[in-house]
Amino acid sequence: MATLSFAEIKEFGKNMFTYSFGKESLEAQVEALGLTAAYKANLEKAVAHAKALAADGLLPFARQASNGPDMGPIAAACARITASCDDLIVLGTGGSSLGAQAAIALARFNKGKVRIHTPDSLCPFEMDLLFKELNTRRTHVLAISKSGTTAETLAQLLACRSWIESGEHAENLGDHFTFVTEPGKRPLRTYGEKLGSPILDHPTDVGGRFSVLTNVGMLPVAVSGLSVEAFRKGAEDVCEDFIAHPETAAAVVGAALTQTLSEHKGITQVLIMPYAESLRAFTRWHGQLWAESLGKDGLGTTPVRAVGPVDQHSQLQLFLDGPNDKFCTFITIPSFGKGPRIDPDEAKAYGLDYMAGRTIGDTVTCQSRATQETLRAKDRTVREIVIDALSEENLGGLFVSFMLETVVTAHLMGINAFDQPAVEEGKILTRQYLNELEI
Repeated sequence: MATLSFAEIKEFGKNMFTYSFGKESLEAQVEALGLTAAYKANLEKAVAHAKALAADGLLPFARQASNGPDMGPIAAACARITASCDDLIVLGTGGSSLGAQAAIALARFNKGKVRIHTPDSLCPFEMDLLFKELNTRRTHVLAISKSGTTAETLAQLLACRSWIESGEHAENLGDHFTFVTEPGKRPLRTYGEKLGSPILDHPTDVGGRFSVLTNVGMLPVAVSGLSVEAFRKGAEDVCEDFIAHPETAAAVVGAALTQTLSEHKGITQVLIMPYAESLRAFTRWHGQLWAESLGKDGLGTTPVRAVGPVDQHSQLQLFLDGPNDKFCTFITIPSFGKGPRIDPDEAKAYGLDYMAGRTIGDTVTCQSRATQETLRAKDRTVREIVIDALSEENLGGLFVSFMLETVVTAHLMGINAFDQPAVEEGKILTRQYLNELEI
């Protein structure tokens, strides 16, 4: 596929997002690297796995329907929360928080009437600052844990309850809380039942880091004022393409190329670099998804996060002149004519003629293109994903595309994408050390 010209990008949008590997086709670049046979073999395996997944109706994380049975409960929980509070504290860590953070970043300019706080890092100083800032009477707490045993979330929950009890609050304390956890006997569910608070069932067949399109990510989305239906509709469109055209789907092609580069060219890192501040949290979500799903049995590639153009001034030197061990993915949004326009006279007065009359969006677009071309000139493998707008539909599509890419890559690696055995060892030791502390 040829690089999209500026004019083509302006007209882009029919298929929500597309991807490009530069002036030469992907096939030509693979041939130049001497990887044609290896890539073809991996692509055939990836396509076969995609077809097998499609035959089974895709995986549960990709079957979160825009008219699904959980839409009503999500809307009801949202209405209850927004009617009673000014601030929502979302308690969760890892997949129970990162997906929601990435999704609601689209609403960062006060789309909804409730401010949402996501203290996903168990930091005592941040919790103290948060409690000092908020009004107990007008604060609601949403606690999310698939297992219902996540130590960080439970610790924050107990702290939040004590804080709310110490100040003004509703007559029924349980009105300040909502819970999302799996059915069955588990600490978080028992706690919610005793408080008399609403409890939404976390899908039992969807792991935490794959849960962004479930009620885990979509309840905060609803509270933020964004459209749950639109997020899921965007994901549905990508899934339809994945099923109908697996040989060209971004998830399948990306998985095949990543595995080929890892096996034959020493690529040990995958870089995600969007050129939009609203997608900064998306890079954190992808980092967990990729690392926790694929880092097993001595295998895996390390996710690297960057945001353009700011990280052109911090990490780009390494990407260009350091080891050639990265597969670089850029996510861009056509921004010609967008943003403030620079006054021509002011620009020329200071010798900045090249900026005269240009918009901020013009600058960002040219920076993105220049960075990609410079990387390619240094023989770095670069993929560009272009979305036509910062919208719920497009972000929903990106979420499911990268989740499918992760699963297909795991298949090519011969590992299970859905477990995290090494992480459990640290959890066991943490509980042991807490038991040994003297109070």
